[in-house]
Amino acid sequence: MQRLTWRVYISLLVATGCWSQTTSPRALTWQETQDRFRANNPTLLAGQFNIDEARADEITAYLRPNPDLTLGLDQITPFSSPIQPFAQSYPSVGMDYLHERGHKRELRLASAQKATAIAIATQADLERNLMYNLRDAFDRVLLAKAVQAVAKENIEFYDKEIEINRERYKVGAIAKVDFQRVELQRIQFESDLQTALVNVRTAKIDLLALLRDRTPVEDFDVAEEFQFSEPAVKLDELRTMALNSRPDLKEAEQSLEKARTDHQLSIANGTTDPTFGFDAAHEPAPLNVFLGFSVTIPLRIFDRNQGDKLHTLLDINRNQKLRDAAELTALHDVDSAYATLESTLELLRPYKTKYLQEAEEIRSTVSFAYQHGAASLLDFLDAQKDYRDTQVTYLNLVGSYFSAVNQLNLSVGREVIR
Repeated sequence: MQRLTWRVYISLLVATGCWSQTTSPRALTWQETQDRFRANNPTLLAGQFNIDEARADEITAYLRPNPDLTLGLDQITPFSSPIQPFAQSYPSVGMDYLHERGHKRELRLASAQKATAIAIATQADLERNLMYNLRDAFDRVLLAKAVQAVAKENIEFYDKEIEINRERYKVGAIAKVDFQRVELQRIQFESDLQTALVNVRTAKIDLLALLRDRTPVEDFDVAEEFQFSEPAVKLDELRTMALNSRPDLKEAEQSLEKARTDHQLSIANGTTDPTFGFDAAHEPAPLNVFLGFSVTIPLRIFDRNQGDKLHTLLDINRNQKLRDAAELTALHDVDSAYATLESTLELLRPYKTKYLQEAEEIRSTVSFAYQHGAASLLDFLDAQKDYRDTQVTYLNLVGSYFSAVNQLNLSVGREVIR
């Protein structure tokens, strides 16, 4: 009984192992791919430290000046009274504190906060560009898989045609050379399938590299609908979204605001900061305690801050020009990407509504006619080739549509078309 139990247990383990090996891995969606990319990509993770460093600078910027402590011992007589050199000496203690005027601390903090905002915008722009590369790799996997599916479908269909013509050859309906030419045409379908398999593997390798994922290629897959749809947004809406969403434009705007804050800080640094001092001394004989108070005011006869004021003022004008240039670039990118998308859609629409159906009908009609002797072998082979070329062209156009959508999302600054 015990042996029987162990045999059943081992059989269950073997069956479970075989089932796990034959079960295909779950394909990642686009959202899951993004999440894995954000969690694993080293370039994106390294950029996050720039934000943390900028926030650390905010702490330093708002710190108050440290007071100065002075300890002294005066009237030491080592020559006149070598036995008691400290008999007539008295200790003293003093403390000085620099009082900053002109809201310097607040302006330093504001400047540091603007620098943090710039770091955040820079990180967002880095993510925008990396997401463009990720989406491009993701779409190439989808395109390669779609071409592979079509190549597999075509070779399966053509194998059925070969079987039909083999039967016709056996009964003497067609000549041997005609059957050989039909059979020889299968080489093209085999080549298409092998090329598609290589392209799928290569595209997956590129995507895994971006994800920093060491999953074997055979165990990795993605899934998303590979079809185009008419965009629901118009050009004016996309231009407005770009002006509100582009992180590089936000970075330019934050740089302009920081330049203005730095100019205010430069003016504030020109104000005089007094130093308040307090001291106390103790005289041993007779016992007396002396207190003192002092105020030190720097005389700014020469304003040595004029150069920095002019520098920060010029920096405002420079950042204003850079901000205008960033806006022009954003609008240009949107217009260019939208034009590319519209051009691709103009080519795709007739394929979806007309050409694909016509190619399939021609292939079926010519195949039927050839099987009944009403069409030539050349017509049959041309119909097969035209159908294959039409399908591949359509899939490549869908891939171009996905690429144009990806470029448009990059130009807008966020994903507006999926």
